[in-house]
Amino acid sequence: MTHDHDLVLRPTEAQRAAALAPPPGRTGGDLVVETLRSLGATTVFGIPGQHALAVFDAVGRSDLRLVTLRVENNAGFAADAYGRLTGEATPLLLSTGPGALTALPALAEAAAASAPVLAVSSQVPVAGLGGGRRGHLHELKDQAASFRDIVKSVHTVRAQSQIPSAIAAAWESALTAPHGPVWVEIPEDVLRAETAVPQVTGVDATPHELAPRPELTALAAHWLENAERPVIIAGGGVVRADAAGKLRQLAERLAAPVVTTFGGKGAFPWNHPLSLQSWLEDRHTTDFLEDADVVLVVGSGLGELSSNYHTFFPSGRVVQIDADLGKLESNHPALGIHADARLALQALLETTGPREDPGAPARVRALLDAVRARIDGQGLELEQSVLAAVRAALPARSPSFWDMTILSYWAWSAFDARHPNTMHSAQGAGGLGYAFPAALGACLAEPGTPVLAVSGDGGAMYSLAELATARQHDLDVTWLIVDDGGYGILREYMTDAYGGPVATELARPDFAALAAAFGVPAVTTTPESLREDLAKSLATPGPSVVVLPATLRMFAPTHL
Repeated sequence: MTHDHDLVLRPTEAQRAAALAPPPGRTGGDLVVETLRSLGATTVFGIPGQHALAVFDAVGRSDLRLVTLRVENNAGFAADAYGRLTGEATPLLLSTGPGALTALPALAEAAAASAPVLAVSSQVPVAGLGGGRRGHLHELKDQAASFRDIVKSVHTVRAQSQIPSAIAAAWESALTAPHGPVWVEIPEDVLRAETAVPQVTGVDATPHELAPRPELTALAAHWLENAERPVIIAGGGVVRADAAGKLRQLAERLAAPVVTTFGGKGAFPWNHPLSLQSWLEDRHTTDFLEDADVVLVVGSGLGELSSNYHTFFPSGRVVQIDADLGKLESNHPALGIHADARLALQALLETTGPREDPGAPARVRALLDAVRARIDGQGLELEQSVLAAVRAALPARSPSFWDMTILSYWAWSAFDARHPNTMHSAQGAGGLGYAFPAALGACLAEPGTPVLAVSGDGGAMYSLAELATARQHDLDVTWLIVDDGGYGILREYMTDAYGGPVATELARPDFAALAAAFGVPAVTTTPESLREDLAKSLATPGPSVVVLPATLRMFAPTHL
């Protein structure tokens, strides 16, 4: 028999020595850094503020790589991308009040995209917690309340001995499926004070596995192998779970066509005979999905963008696999399986028999031909040529990050991501300014690999300060700015809905000259020379900017 006391880990001699003779002058900030290092962190993002100086001082004396950006929200986007690409919990260091609040949109995007960002913020002194209203600098009535409905979990520290456990609990929460951002806040006097707590040398924060219930996967397997027209919708959960290989195995075993959501780009090979690609905003695809007698949804909540704006109404059975319990059956009745996508797909592979359907590839080709005919009939050759130039210039395994702009909306449906986890956008929360700072985080996650950011001129204005960050750290990022003189998609929406645009036309700088002022090489290109100019910039080490003056249009919607 094993007793609990048999499982206690006994300290090593090195740990005993560290506990008995800790270095002098350590503070609560050192406890934060020691805990992060013990958990495996190597890179932290953030911006210093008065209340958080003890943490930054400790980081500066450690071997952690500190990457400071110019705006907290952008630091959050960079941490988000780093977490998406590495799968690691990524620390984001913030200061009380305005600094913390400025990061809210980035944490909202991380929550929507299940990116494991570990935000560690300072707080007012302990005496001011709980709405004490003592008039401290940066004081809020309840700072944590601003984040509680966005992040997965909130951890408030009141004493130095709580720091390692609070950060470890947050780390575990961030990396337990579904991944997501978490919030830790520590009063500035706790961070600043000298500590007698021994050095943190051993912290366990192993995330929990989320395995499917076998009776559910057995029923799902029975439905799928006996279906006449099964189809699979693969979402971002497949990418985050690194389950693209298992998805392909299951699709081929079932001869089931696969469509990827915009968050699931790259989860299934674009040119595979069973690939419906990503044309979810097309009625032909919606009809195809509605005709299926069994729809397997993996890692998607079938939200607005994944359901052609809630015009998808399945006529057959639905099996929905998602690690986020709240998304199960949130839009359609289904056999809901609460599980990590990789574990659930593995269970289906172990229980699902083969299914023959030699006509499936032909039905896929017919669907894609119908989509192509609809697009080709709208006079959108410029838009298609620009997107094709980007794809041709971008190395196959280079990550790309896309802002909320017309070219990105085209890319959601029409861009071949080539590989899983290489195409990311802000389509989760939908805020502007994501692409460039996220691309900076990706450069740090995959050094030596060129990274592309794509923005419109409106979205670019949110991120211009980070040209200084790109130059300071000499990051291999190329920023493509499509300049149409305003918020192009809002211009289209307002014109269609109200007869004309309001507040969509923008004064903007000479982006190439502005980049040069930061010491970043820049070129103004044309649709005809875009492929060559973009490929040259991507192949040149260090940051660069490519400006494309062009007014692009969206393809016609089919959900109205």
